[in-house]
This record gives sequence, C-alpha cells and structure tokens, in this order.
Amino acid sequence: MPATRRKFRLPHPEPTDALTYARFTGVATFMRLPHITEPEELEVALVGVPFDGGTTYRPGPRFGPRHIRDQSAIIRPWNPVLKVNPFAKRRTADYGDLSVNPLSIEDTFRRIETGLAPLLATGVRCVCVGGDHSISLPILRAVAKKHGPVLLIQFDAHNDLWDEYFGSKYSHGTPFRRAFEEGLLKDAGVLQVGLRGQVYGEGDFDFAQAHKVRMVTAEEFHEKGIGIVESHLRAFRGKPVYVTLDIDAVDPAFAPGTGTPQVGGLTSIQILTLVRALRGLDIVGCDLVEVSPPYDTGEITSLLAANLLFELLCVL
Repeated sequence: MPATRRKFRLPHPEPTDALTYARFTGVATFMRLPHITEPEELEVALVGVPFDGGTTYRPGPRFGPRHIRDQSAIIRPWNPVLKVNPFAKRRTADYGDLSVNPLSIEDTFRRIETGLAPLLATGVRCVCVGGDHSISLPILRAVAKKHGPVLLIQFDAHNDLWDEYFGSKYSHGTPFRRAFEEGLLKDAGVLQVGLRGQVYGEGDFDFAQAHKVRMVTAEEFHEKGIGIVESHLRAFRGKPVYVTLDIDAVDPAFAPGTGTPQVGGLTSIQILTLVRALRGLDIVGCDLVEVSPPYDTGEITSLLAANLLFELLCVL
C-alpha cells in the first residue's frame, strides 16, 4: 500500500510574488517552492547534491545548487509550450541538500544512496541538482533498488564511459561505465545526445559500441535536427527511463559556467527543445549536473539550468 500523502503546509507562491517564500523562511528554495523534508508529503522532490570531488579539471559544481536556487526565483508555474503547470500536476517541493563528504567520494556515494532511499521507498520522483557528474552513479544505485535496471537518456558533451582517471574508478568521467558494470543500465538502453570534441584515442568509443549505446553527436544534431533524436526515443517509450543532463551539452557561449567546456555544442533553445521532446516517457528520476558558478558570466549558466529544471518537471 502506498503511503498516504498529506497536503502541503504552504502553497506554491504566486508568480508575481517571486521572493516571498525566501523572505519568509530566510532561505532561497528551488522555484520558491516550500522546503519539505517529509517524503510522504511529496510526489516530486528537488534535491541538491553539492559535491564536486569527482571533477578532473575545473572545480566549483558544489556551488551549483545554491546558485541555481537563486536564479530559479524568476520561474513562473505555467509552461505555455507544453501547456502544463507541473506544480498543479504533482506535489513538488525543495527537499534541501543531501549531506556530502567533500573529502571522500566513496563516503559521499553512500550518503547519496542512503539519503534518497526514504524518498524512493515512498514513490517520490527525485530531481537531483549537482554537483559533478559522478553523483549520477549513486543516484542510479538508489533508483535501481526501486525500479531495477533502467534506460538512460544522457545530454552531454562527453560519454562519461571511461574506465578510470588518475587511477581512480570513480570520477565525473566514469559513472556510466560503472553503472553498466553494476547492472544498473541495460545494453541498447542508453541514448547519449550532444557528444563532441576531442577524446584520448580511437578506442574511446569501444565500450559504448560493445554495450550498444545509441549516440547522436552535436554535429549530427546540428545537421539533422530534432528528428534524429525523436527516432531513437521511440525505443524508450513505455519503459522506466532515467534522464541525466550535463550542462556542458550546451555550448559555452550559452553556458560558460562548467568544469569541462567544449565548443560546438547545443544552443539554449536546442536543449530546451530536446528536454520537451521527452514528454510522454516514463521518467522515474533525473539529474542536472556540472554547473560551476565560479566560471559563470552574469549567472547565465545557473539561469539556464533553473529553466531546464522547470522543463524537466514539466515532462515528468
């Protein structure tokens, strides 16, 4: 029997009153939502994961949740493109940040998996905000305990299927290789969109090919448009899907605040269109990662990330 859910203690503020909740509580929340930590009250939880111990180049994503919360104050509840108010559709709140250990990636992974367990056990869909891309692995571990192996849609400049970095099996470049090895993902059940740029050698895509990963490079998307992605999405319908969005899928002209920027990427309208194309899928959870505020310009990366979070809520 699913847990009985209670109504919110506080309603979602009106869009004309952008900072009321922040002023009332003294803290900013994602999209001015109530801060609620009781899983039985929720259907969707926005969860901050302020960890960047898996970065291999420029640090800073640990500050992503804080800045994305600030920029999300301008988000209004009605999506005129998808014609939906996600907050009216499902009980949604800011669950707060998970406790992480900035000195230990292994301990942080345990904390993430443990921290999400009460939400998933109650049937809550978790929308996690990083943090670097290494956090996707413990999130997938937690999700798999609830749903079993899932399909994955990944928006990213990099495939994050490398075996190791600097002798470490855990980093933001390895989460999905580990996920395959641990049985969290299915062969032929991963779609990566936005891949581009240099790699270390000719064999860097061998693992992906061996596991039948579907890939749409940035160059292919620029040439063929949304249709090529939609053709792949047909295979994902009717099955549990996890979505991961690395902000570096977007070109640094639109999202400079990230740790491993790669030129030739998606524009802001292209990534919005791609997220909207996920409508109708059975999305059991998602994350948005790699926003690094120290390298941002005028908070435009955090602003884009806040809007992408809203779009993800709209397609859940």
